[in-house]
Formats: sequence, C-alpha cells, structure tokens
Amino acid sequence: MSLEDFRARYERHVGYVRAGDVQAALGDMVAENIPAVFEGVRVPGREVSAARIVEVRAEGDTYVGEAVYDTPEGVIGLRSIWEQRDGVWLAAALANFPVEAQS
Repeated sequence: MSLEDFRARYERHVGYVRAGDVQAALGDMVAENIPAVFEGVRVPGREVSAARIVEVRAEGDTYVGEAVYDTPEGVIGLRSIWEQRDGVWLAAALANFPVEAQS
C-alpha cells in the first residue's frame, strides 16, 4: 500500500469516528487488540463536532495516522498505528498526543 492509499483509508476511518459510527471504526481495528487498545487512551465518543487529520506517515512496516477531534469534553489528539493483517491494513494500537492551542 502506498502512503496515498493509506491516507485514503485513514480519511475514511476518521470519517467513521467523526460520524459516530463506532461499529465501522472498530471494524478498522485488529479485533484481538480490542478492548486492550483503549486502556489508558482518551478517545472520542459518539459526539464529534469536528475532526482534522494532522499527519499521515510510514514508520518501518507500519503506517501512522494522527487526527484531532473536537468533542463536548474537549479536544483529543489521537494517534493510530496500523499494521497489515491477512492483507488488510488495520489499526493495532492507539495513543494520545498533545494538541497545541489554535489561535
């Protein structure tokens, strides 16, 4: 998969999160990593007023996507690390990152 192909896949995933489509968003994740992947990570709920992708990059054999979500509880910076599983790219890990204040 090229970086451009991954970006399109990640944009679709962020769209699922933005729309509150939890089932579709979870479908993009490594099933055996759920629910452990969420431990200690702040994630958006069903109410997301805005989402923006801030970075998409390749790191070795993985891809990384970073997005910022605006929620009623505040702004959430969420990084997902994607691995290829049985020919499909899926999110295998999540982590938060600090979001700089927008002026």
